[in-house]
Amino acid sequence: MAPLFRRRANSLAVVILVGILALLMAISVFAYVVYRSPYQTDVGYAPAQPVPFSHQHHVGGLGLDCRYCHSGAETSDVAGLPPTLTCMTCHSQEWLNAEMLSPVRQSLANRTPLRWTRVHDLPDYTYFSHRAHVNNGVGCESCHGRVDRMPMTFQAKPLTMQWCLDCHRNPSPHLRPPEKITAMGYSPRRDGIAGERLIKRYRIHPDTLLECATCHR
Repeated sequence: MAPLFRRRANSLAVVILVGILALLMAISVFAYVVYRSPYQTDVGYAPAQPVPFSHQHHVGGLGLDCRYCHSGAETSDVAGLPPTLTCMTCHSQEWLNAEMLSPVRQSLANRTPLRWTRVHDLPDYTYFSHRAHVNNGVGCESCHGRVDRMPMTFQAKPLTMQWCLDCHRNPSPHLRPPEKITAMGYSPRRDGIAGERLIKRYRIHPDTLLECATCHR
């Protein structure tokens, strides 16, 4: 009686199984790469705004402090956006007739706020407090990147859960003294300030930072 399968069927079965495993691995790697890519995390996202506001000019060039426009960063969960009157503090004297500032002048005349497009948009199920971070040694640059080099504001960090947890597990390398919170390009190591000292100074307890209720309430 002739065998049901030829000898080479065994080799063919092995090749098929190996091929299936390789395909599954390739799909897994591809999915992971896409999940971590800017396509998914929105790193580099720079939406059009009603006014082409340049942080590079205002922060890097003029040296404006972040809190001049984002006045709620230290006192509120939301950093806030400046009202039109804040813009006109300077622009009532500078660049009076610039076409790009026409929406600002119309906003003041009509008493209607400018409608900025949010760049950093966390999911609704995530709780994030600016004051909790700013008042505990986390600089603006840590989450927003070098805005002093951005002609147009874009999302510089992935803002994923893993990215947040990496900092929560080991916050000391990311901490800075209060007077350096808004400084751009600041390095605690160059300044000779140990992160462990800042953890004690701010009374941070890293073990509690990993509790689910810290970010999901």
